[in-house]
Amino acid sequence: MATNFFQLLVTAPDVNPVNRKAKSIPVLNPLDPYGRTFFFSWLGFMVAFLSWYSFPPLLTVTIQHDLQLSQTDIANSNIVALLATLLIRLVSGPLCDRFGPRLVFVGILLVGSIPTAMAGLVTSARGLIALRFFVGILGGCFVPCQVWTTGHFDKNVVGTANALAAGWGTAGAGVTNFVMPAVFDSLVRNSGLAPHKAWRVAYIVPFIIIVVVALGMLFLCQDSPTGKWSERSISGVQKRTQGEIQPADTPNSISVLKDHIYIEGEKQGPLNSDVESQIGGKTYNLDLSQTEYIVAPTFRETLHVVSSPANLSLVGLYSCSFGAELAINSILGSYYAKNFPNLNQTECGQWAAMFGLLNIVSRPLGGIASDAIYRQSQSTWAKKVWLTFLGVGAGAFLLAIGFLNPKSEAMMFGLFAGMALFTQAANGASFSLVPHVYPTANGIVSGTVGAAGNFGGIIFSVIFRYNETRLLGNGVLENGVLENGVLGNGILGNGVLGNGVLGNRVLENGEQGNRLLGWE
Repeated sequence: MATNFFQLLVTAPDVNPVNRKAKSIPVLNPLDPYGRTFFFSWLGFMVAFLSWYSFPPLLTVTIQHDLQLSQTDIANSNIVALLATLLIRLVSGPLCDRFGPRLVFVGILLVGSIPTAMAGLVTSARGLIALRFFVGILGGCFVPCQVWTTGHFDKNVVGTANALAAGWGTAGAGVTNFVMPAVFDSLVRNSGLAPHKAWRVAYIVPFIIIVVVALGMLFLCQDSPTGKWSERSISGVQKRTQGEIQPADTPNSISVLKDHIYIEGEKQGPLNSDVESQIGGKTYNLDLSQTEYIVAPTFRETLHVVSSPANLSLVGLYSCSFGAELAINSILGSYYAKNFPNLNQTECGQWAAMFGLLNIVSRPLGGIASDAIYRQSQSTWAKKVWLTFLGVGAGAFLLAIGFLNPKSEAMMFGLFAGMALFTQAANGASFSLVPHVYPTANGIVSGTVGAAGNFGGIIFSVIFRYNETRLLGNGVLENGVLENGVLGNGILGNGVLGNGVLGNRVLENGEQGNRLLGWE
């Protein structure tokens, strides 16, 4: 069994002949097109985090003293960094649907690298706030990261692929807590630079890394499983604006027209919830999410998707889970420094890094478990119950931290590790549900849900901003109440997800469409 698992990681994956998506994730095979897409998805998001969250590790002491910053200035810069990301995530979703996630990904990385390189020019609090706003553009990489992996990996592993890419990418928030203090210390000790200059020079490192990764993504990867985004199509089907799905000029002769399935030119009968086809001697389910491809949405369609109950439910859930993570990442080093004065700047950064680095395990765990539950139950309700459980657990840990405000290092680090496990797993579980919502407008859904995470981060950062007396304790307590209130009751909101809006989008029979999309 272990041998088979390792083979899946290194060998070229089996491909669904209907939509050309991979049925496994070749994590250790960057030579394979699918493996290369996966590799650059998580790496691109990780290096974006490397710059986006590169300021908090040095703000605790060095930058604060050099620029004469108050705690209010630092809090304001944290909020502004999340605001920029919110705006970029909102627009990057529709851009992904129109131009493809790869080009959007590359564009965000290159644009965000410019203010990163200009960090050394900052001389005041206002300059820092302005700079962090533009560096916050890099946080928008999350949306093309998720749209790209969703477009390359099939339904049975898409939750795992999304969770791994996002989890390993988000771990960049932990990596930067190690990298930036280490680079700064090296410049001071080994190169003889004064702290005033060393922190400024240190930001050249993330700039170079971002540019190299962006160029690799541009020249070594493809937009979709079929090549260029402009030539994308599912190998057997193509969608038309008249509400029909027409055959495309591809090797496999499969098509869906309204409520009937056609195979090799012959009408096979009515389309139902368990359509199967023989292709090359193998049987494949042709569920609706496998027989659609992403289309460029109109403004009216965009509004319809954004305002749908399915999308809004996930917006509320993700704003709490990822919002909590973003806000806590911004101030965790300062919180440790306040509660444990014996720790220096580098040590506080290293302990704060643990919170972000747990994404390597915890966020993928949420997506992998969600996929496993779905394979066993064949029901998205099971995914929603799993997500709700994770949300309630995260809220419980946040409440514990807020009430206790621990002074023991072991208790503090243990509680934050437990909270990170549940919160980050909830993030992964959320994006295992996203591909089920609107397959033809996955970029819009990913963008609005991703932006909601930043909106939540802004709300929680504002709470921290006005709780300076205990810095994080009161803020985390209120955060825990919100997390339990939204995520704990989220399953009730999710009850509207199967209300027919998804089915009516693509089939005349809304009830049948819901069955095909798995919302029953």
